Amino acid sequence: MPATPAWPPRSAPRLFVPEPLSEGAELRIGEAQAHYLLRVMRVGAGDAVVLCDDATGEWACTVTEAGKKAMVLQVRQQLRVREEVPDLWLCPALLKKDRFDLVLEKATELGVRRIAPVLARRCVADRLNPDRARAHIVEAAEQCARTALPQLAEVTRLEALLRDWPQDRVLFFADEQGGEPARASFAGHAGPAALLVGPEGGWDDAERAAVRDLPMARPITLGPRILRGETAAIAAMALWMGAAGDW
Repeated sequence: MPATPAWPPRSAPRLFVPEPLSEGAELRIGEAQAHYLLRVMRVGAGDAVVLCDDATGEWACTVTEAGKKAMVLQVRQQLRVREEVPDLWLCPALLKKDRFDLVLEKATELGVRRIAPVLARRCVADRLNPDRARAHIVEAAEQCARTALPQLAEVTRLEALLRDWPQDRVLFFADEQGGEPARASFAGHAGPAALLVGPEGGWDDAERAAVRDLPMARPITLGPRILRGETAAIAAMALWMGAAGDW
């Protein structure tokens, strides 16, 4: 006898929605997401869709109405509760648009809890479009089957970040001028942590001194080569997840 196909199928499209989900609830989604499901994913009435609400977790749903400008889904069953991700913040200096998009995407995929963009003196970019950034984060979470969206903080100048730094969180400072090897430093620490990674032009002397003066700062090195800002951020996150995170 052939096996019963899994439901929902692994190919079911996956979306985040702002409304809280519960078993039996009926949900009407808007034009943009309806267009994606209908025209891009070729979803129709009776098909399965997986929804996440960033609060309760992941739910299997069935399309009950499929229109051009709206779609109605019935919530059937919970698949997973909202995951608990490691308590790691990423504090990346702003980069050029496409490179910072990559940082947002990979931070989401790697399981960072919070992304706090930093404005440093040598940043080429000086602003971030929050709506665009959140869209990249949501898309990455949908792709990697994450059930908890990382928090996105407002862009903060380095001076303000250091002034308001919490006393219970270690700040691993990726300093191109050296520090303790990153993996060893990560492995020796348990508890709330953050990674501070610099801009294309690197840190200036005053910024470096200010960070190193912070009691919670731990200067680290990511190896013998000078890395681009996006490479340094991704490498540091991967090392931390391997040493102290959920890998």
